[in-house]
Amino acid sequence: MNRLDRYVARRHLANTAAILVALFAFVVAVDVFLNLKRFLRAAEGVDPDGSGVKVAATAALAVIDLWGPRLVQLFNHLGGLVVVIAAGFTASSMVRKRELVAAMASGVSLPRLAAPMLAVGVVVAGLQTLNQEFLIPRVAHLLPRSATDVGRREMEPFAVSLLRDGSGRLWNANRFEPAESRLVDVTIWERDERGRVTRRISADEARWVSDRWEFVSGFAERPGAPGVLEPVTEVETDLEPTVILVRQVAGFGQSLSWRQINQSLANDATPVDDATRRRLDRIRFGRVAFMLSNICVLGLAIPFFMTRTPVNAAARSLRLAPIVAVGLIGSVVGVTSPLPGLPVALAVFFPPMVLGPLAVAALSSMKT
Repeated sequence: MNRLDRYVARRHLANTAAILVALFAFVVAVDVFLNLKRFLRAAEGVDPDGSGVKVAATAALAVIDLWGPRLVQLFNHLGGLVVVIAAGFTASSMVRKRELVAAMASGVSLPRLAAPMLAVGVVVAGLQTLNQEFLIPRVAHLLPRSATDVGRREMEPFAVSLLRDGSGRLWNANRFEPAESRLVDVTIWERDERGRVTRRISADEARWVSDRWEFVSGFAERPGAPGVLEPVTEVETDLEPTVILVRQVAGFGQSLSWRQINQSLANDATPVDDATRRRLDRIRFGRVAFMLSNICVLGLAIPFFMTRTPVNAAARSLRLAPIVAVGLIGSVVGVTSPLPGLPVALAVFFPPMVLGPLAVAALSSMKT
């Protein structure tokens, strides 16, 4: 990488960071404005007798406590779009200052000048990968909180309603406590191939140990023998705590790392059901496909701003906006929606397979 490459990449990275900070500040400011009373009530609950200054400081800490983990996740959602916007600012500035003219006069082509911007897109994708693997899983239990839940470090318990495991059993529990991997007031219906109940298992509570749920005061009753109770101490199942969270908490699967997903899928003792396996496969392979799509959209966007002569950047932006919107939204839809007849590991890569050749064609058609 020569000095010119470093110069372009440095400006692109600086613009990316500036736009990210501006977007984060805007999002947080809007949320604080809409939920200011809830933050103040939460702060007053921490110290009811505190002064106004202390309550305001506690409310500010509550905003940081709530939005710190959310911004970590938001970076992965907005990173691809921000890199495209930053590329527009960077290229437009270089065109306006005639820097591209000087570079071309020295024998450097426009596609060659686009290489550092694409490299920045790859770097941001790498940062998103590291963020997804190491940071987001650590704060996943903090993401579902609201403004009234600030300060709470554990995910709130919730009810489990008729979840089906890989053996066809139906699981129900009045409360699931994720922090302790514990089910309270559990009922399980075992069924035959026709869906008829063959046995009902009840327990005061169940705790996950290795590859099974161990019961406290567990017993089973068969439909043909009412009143005859059989003691039950454990049940092996693929319905582990992580799978319960993935299936019951919206968006929790997106917070799992590749390693956590692999651990859930690689448990040969209690293999997960086909629906859960497809969902987890779509999540892990979809991340790779989405990042490739972001880089392809960046390749489509650069030629709109990197031109030999000054152009109307606003007009170019309006022409580019539908293309970027279709590319990014299509990528999200493509990695989350199944394609009939194609395995998940291949179907999620359909958007980058379409966008890739278009990006190469756009970069190759730049007049230099």
